[in-house]
Amino acid sequence: MAKKIQFGVMQRGVFPRDEDMGAHFQELMEQARVLDKLGYDSVTTGSHFATYPHREFMQVPYLCRVMAEAPNMRLNAGVVLLSLHNPLEVAENFAAMDVMSGGRVIFGCALGYRDLEYKGFGVKKGEGVARFEQNLEAIKQLWTAEKITMMGSHFELDGAAISLPLVQKPHPPIWIGANVDKAVLRAARLGDCWYLAPHQTMETLARQMDLYCAELDAHGKPFPAELPIRREVFCARSHDDAVAIAAPYMKRQYDLYHSWGQNKAMAKGDQDITMDYEDLARDRFIVGDPDEVAEEMLRYNSVLGVNHIVMSVQGVGMPQAQVLDTFHLMAEEVFPKIRQAL
Repeated sequence: MAKKIQFGVMQRGVFPRDEDMGAHFQELMEQARVLDKLGYDSVTTGSHFATYPHREFMQVPYLCRVMAEAPNMRLNAGVVLLSLHNPLEVAENFAAMDVMSGGRVIFGCALGYRDLEYKGFGVKKGEGVARFEQNLEAIKQLWTAEKITMMGSHFELDGAAISLPLVQKPHPPIWIGANVDKAVLRAARLGDCWYLAPHQTMETLARQMDLYCAELDAHGKPFPAELPIRREVFCARSHDDAVAIAAPYMKRQYDLYHSWGQNKAMAKGDQDITMDYEDLARDRFIVGDPDEVAEEMLRYNSVLGVNHIVMSVQGVGMPQAQVLDTFHLMAEEVFPKIRQAL
C-alpha cells in the first residue's frame, strides 16, 4: 500500500432554505483558509442543481473563488454530473480553472442520479451512460490534441480547440465516481482512478474493489497511484462526544440524500440509508476520538488501498465552531498518528 496518505475535505455547503447564504459563504471561505493553513491536501465541492428545499453553491464558480482563498490545496470537482453537460463547455471551463489555479484542479465526474436534474437539462435518463462516455472522450481529446473533429449524439466538434493550454499534462486527474458495479467497471476502463463512494459500506467496497482490479487487469492498466475515497468524518476528544455532536447532522444529511433518490443509485444489497444512525454509521462513517479515527482510516488504506481520504465533515446545519474544531483536531492529532503508523 502507498506510504503517503493525502487528506482533503468536502465542503458540502448545503444549508436550510431560510438561512443567510452570504453569511454561510463567508464561513465556507474561513474554512478553506483554515484548511490551507493546517496543511490539508485538497478541498472538494459537489454539484447539484435545483436543491429545494435546501440551498447550495454551484460548483465551478465556487471552486474558482476557493482557489484564491486556499492557494496551496488541490481543487476537486467531486463530481461534475457529466451526462448533463456539453463537453466543449466543460473542457473550456476546467482548462481555464487549471491555468488560473496553477495546475491544482482534479476533474471528478459521474453520471448523476436525480430525475429532476436530468429533466431540467433535457436529458433522458436512458441516454446518461452514452452521453457520459462520449463527453469524457471528447473532453480528453480537447485537452490533449491541438484540434479535434468528433460527432456525438448531442454535439458536433468541427476542428475544435480549447482556448487555453492546460498546466497539468496530459490533463487534470480524472476521478470517476461510481456506486453500482457497472459504474465501477466503467471507472476502471475510462478513468485515472475510481473515486470510491461515501454511501456504500466497507463490505460492498471491498467486493467492488475485486471487480475494479480485475477490470484494470483486463485493460492492461496498473492499480492507480492515487485512489481517493469520500467518507463522513467527525472527530472529538472522546467517542461519546463525537457521536453526540455529529449523529444528528449526519442523519439529517442522509435523510436528504434519500429524498433525492440516492439509494436508487447505490449497489444492490446496500441501498438502505433510512436506518437509525447507529446502523447507518457502521462500516460507513468514521466518527470517534483521535485514536479511533486514525485506526479506521488506516483500515481503509490497508483493506482497499485508498490513499486520498476526502472527509465530509459539515452535515446540514452543523455550527461553524464544531466544523473548525474537527479540522484542527484531525490535522494536529489524527494525521500525525497515521503518518507515524505508515
